[in-house]
Amino acid sequence: MTMNAVSTEKFVADAKILMSDTEELIKATAAQTGDKITEARSRTQQALANARQTLVRAESAVVERSKASAEIIDRSVHEHPWAAAGVSAAAGLLVGLLIGRR
Repeated sequence: MTMNAVSTEKFVADAKILMSDTEELIKATAAQTGDKITEARSRTQQALANARQTLVRAESAVVERSKASAEIIDRSVHEHPWAAAGVSAAAGLLVGLLIGRR
């Protein structure tokens, strides 16, 4: 997985937490009255709805990129099985050497 995909996944997770916290804040201030609070709550709810839509699109994009990457890797492994086995063995050897040094 690329660093960009990892960053996107972390952003999606952080955005979900932020949206959840914002929803809790809106619920906690529901009893508060006043024009400015009502207006701020309304703007926040609209921004939250927009953020949720953007988040859904970003999450879909991450899923699509992950599926495309998996298909490319699968095709490559099927076309070059011995090369894939060699790369896997080399990676296993490297990990074993690194673990063995500890």
